[in-house]
Amino acid sequence: MNRVEFLRSCPPFEQLTADELNSAAGQMEKIRFDRGERILQQGGEASAFLYVVRQGEVGLLNAGQVQQMLEPTELFGYPSLLDQAAPLFDVIAVTDVEAYRLSEKAFRHLLNNGAFARYFLGGLGERLRAALRASGGGADTLSAPVKTLIKRPPLFAPADATVQDAAGIMSRERASSVLIQAEPPGILTDRDLRTRVLAAGLGPETPVSQVMSQPVKSLDSDTPIFAALLHMLEEGIHHLALVEEGQVVGVVTSTDLLRHQAHSPIYLQRTLEIATTVEELQEYATEATHAVDLLHRGGLGAAQIGRIVSTLNDALVKKLVQLAEAELGPAPVPYAWIVFGSEGRSEQLLLTDQDNALIYESSQDGAARAEAYFAELTRRVVDGLIAAGFPPCPGGYMATNWRKPLDEWLAIFDGWIRTPTPQALMEAAIFFDFRPVHGELSLEPLEALITDAKKHAIFLGHLVRAAQEFHPPLGFFNRIRTDDGLVDLKQGGIAPIVGLARACSLAAGSRERSTLERLTAAAAGGTMSREGADNLAEMFQFLLALRLRQQLADVRTGRPPSNQVRFQALSAIERRHLKEAFVIIRQMQEGIGDAFRTSALGG
Repeated sequence: MNRVEFLRSCPPFEQLTADELNSAAGQMEKIRFDRGERILQQGGEASAFLYVVRQGEVGLLNAGQVQQMLEPTELFGYPSLLDQAAPLFDVIAVTDVEAYRLSEKAFRHLLNNGAFARYFLGGLGERLRAALRASGGGADTLSAPVKTLIKRPPLFAPADATVQDAAGIMSRERASSVLIQAEPPGILTDRDLRTRVLAAGLGPETPVSQVMSQPVKSLDSDTPIFAALLHMLEEGIHHLALVEEGQVVGVVTSTDLLRHQAHSPIYLQRTLEIATTVEELQEYATEATHAVDLLHRGGLGAAQIGRIVSTLNDALVKKLVQLAEAELGPAPVPYAWIVFGSEGRSEQLLLTDQDNALIYESSQDGAARAEAYFAELTRRVVDGLIAAGFPPCPGGYMATNWRKPLDEWLAIFDGWIRTPTPQALMEAAIFFDFRPVHGELSLEPLEALITDAKKHAIFLGHLVRAAQEFHPPLGFFNRIRTDDGLVDLKQGGIAPIVGLARACSLAAGSRERSTLERLTAAAAGGTMSREGADNLAEMFQFLLALRLRQQLADVRTGRPPSNQVRFQALSAIERRHLKEAFVIIRQMQEGIGDAFRTSALGG
């Protein structure tokens, strides 16, 4: 691939005319950096060049910690160049690097091309959208099909190939992976070559079948980009095969999904993976907020962002537990770390106070030893979460207080269902959203008990009435009432939808946790009308979107995130939709309350 062809594969150079591209290629200087060499210094002199990585990997470091890894076709140096300001990162050659660099004069001349300039001069969101469009599909949001990111046909190596054969294919094609024609198909990546071949001291004649990953992780090519991103985060992979009618049509990388972004979820997960101390995780809350902002600017909905954030939060918890276990030794009995509340429902966006607990295997022998071990483990993990930016729960619903053997948890859950006092209902609403995050203990007995709640009509009726106690702020003629011009979206809308969905899905015998999935389950189980469930789902996502936009604005201006929005600051159509949402929620509260006979429950 010659220089012009290479540049054309690097967004946004494909936006240039043929003459502009040829001119840029002619003015670019090829330069090499040795592994470990510092290219730009954080806080040092402004960059004099725009750099394009041709081969190797470049790291962006902040205070010695890797924030982002750049791979071939990726750019750096331009924020400092444009602003004539000190670089925000140390830029280090992680491997031997070959790059092209373009002088400031030549770069600024290219900015006369409007499409090219918008990439560099726009905000993070515009740059992400431009990158996705340039990747091949005109995708404006993260909801576009992931196949729009495919750059080339897939590369294959035969099942009997050696690692030298596979490495040769990857080198010739300048690719970071090759698919292996085995049954089932496998994949070999550049990371596999480093960690499974070179680091293990294996030779070039090693069969590729010995070191490949099999089967290759894959998704349908029409899967939305955000779902592909979520899948890669959950699976902990950096390459994903895309299939159509059973045939692989391309491979995308984590870099393809979110290019040029130091705060993407992929890079945040990578930070968690390589952390070896709790101190390295202290910027997690800040970085997670940046990731949410990035996803929001990229057009992703609040519900989808919540799933991605929950995946990252789970990875943080697992890392903290692993660090604690490394010092304390293995647990004396199997256990499970659970989360609940919005985190249990995978609906947490910006980090709020932590809600977690620990369940361990019931055993008469060694009970004191288990209690002592888990007391120390939960202390370390909860303290680690606080250090990472999760404030302690004001109500004390944390594993340091809520760690019990499974048989005690079963008794507590059963007591809440059979004796639904106000305190029991509050705690059931919290804990029945639980989701296991780490550990090997089976929680099937607890799941079965929750499923059995559908037989307890009085308990379910009280849950519905608890959801009715959140009042949409509507006055006469359904006018929205404000408090000093503010409307609380959580108390007036989000919380009642969450409560109704929980009660109706439990009545249907569902084990779903997220509000949207619970609404679907309730409609399927006949405990909520299909139209009502659809309306609540639509309103829930609308309210989450309004709240997230407000909270991100709060963060940008240095205020704590709020559940309140200023009513008059909303557009006319948003004010109308908000009124409609509150009206629908109140109607659903009344209708479901009648179905569950909440008026007959007494005081």
